[in-house]
Amino acid sequence: MGRNLQTGDRLRPVDLARVHGLSTQAVRNYEEAGVLPAAGRTPHGYRTYTSLHAGALRAFLALLPGHGHPTASAIMRAVNEGSIDEALHLVDESHAQLLEDRQTLRAVERALRDLDPAAAPAPDAAPGSGSGSGGTFIGPLAGKLGVRPATLRKWERAGLVHPRRDPRTGYRVYGEADVRDARMAHQLRRGGHLLEQIAPLVAQVRAAGGPEPLEATLRDWRDRLSARGRAMLAGAAELDAHLRERG
Repeated sequence: MGRNLQTGDRLRPVDLARVHGLSTQAVRNYEEAGVLPAAGRTPHGYRTYTSLHAGALRAFLALLPGHGHPTASAIMRAVNEGSIDEALHLVDESHAQLLEDRQTLRAVERALRDLDPAAAPAPDAAPGSGSGSGGTFIGPLAGKLGVRPATLRKWERAGLVHPRRDPRTGYRVYGEADVRDARMAHQLRRGGHLLEQIAPLVAQVRAAGGPEPLEATLRDWRDRLSARGRAMLAGAAELDAHLRERG
């Protein structure tokens, strides 16, 4: 960090920009967007900044990785307007979203663990339970899951299951993959997840050909959530330092 930033002397846009590898235009844009407090002006109209502006820029850049640009910008605008409670409310909302994402990941992991192939209905387990050509009808599957047939039809409309139709009777026939997807959807619904949240997760399992190939995806998901949590901690530290400097 340069001497000017340490002593609190008047700073030019280029002084703030160099510290973070930004362009001077980026610094000016941040000020115009309300991310930085309004700059002072020299008699000739040139912008001048202080250590308070430098702290605001550090806080904003630290908030970016954990909260994203729109929320980080909104947080800093609230701070610069003196609406500290609003800024903290925005921080809390991001943490709540991170917690919800973690809970979703855990629900998916539990649902996948519960997809025991041995528990799936056998293709021709008993008269009337299957189609006779590998699969099960809507009634037996609904009974096994403890839901109504209408629920399975609703899941079908939402794209969670894709049963084929028996060519002779027109009845829905749920194959092994459909049974797996229905069981996963059932687990996630019991966890309070909405159909529109479940659909892309089921689609991922279907595209991967089953839960096993998704382990790398789930591991990457966990790593990204952990990185976001760490980034939020770093952002909180810089934001707190800036708030202390503001007094």
